[in-house]
Amino acid sequence: MNGKTLGHYRVGEQLGRGGMGEVYVADDLNLNRKVALKFLPDAFTGDAERMARFEREAKVLASLNHPNIAAIYGLEQAEGKTLHRSGACRGRYAGATAEQRAAAG
Repeated sequence: MNGKTLGHYRVGEQLGRGGMGEVYVADDLNLNRKVALKFLPDAFTGDAERMARFEREAKVLASLNHPNIAAIYGLEQAEGKTLHRSGACRGRYAGATAEQRAAAG
């Protein structure tokens, strides 16, 4: 996905992945800023239950305001892909797993 343009996002390197999706850093070409995009895996796009869970996750995260929780700014579709849009991670632990952060202190 690195280097691909989806809608008005230019997708960069992968930051992480888990059971609910894959997260990439991206450039928002409309607003000229870095964002993080979490994509629902293609294998789940036809699964109504997984789609509902992904949407619930976005709504729950959007309702929270805490410095250790990424703020969600949108739930979108871009060229057939479902994604959450959030602010880009910055700082010491950007892109690190919980294990890597714990090991670093």
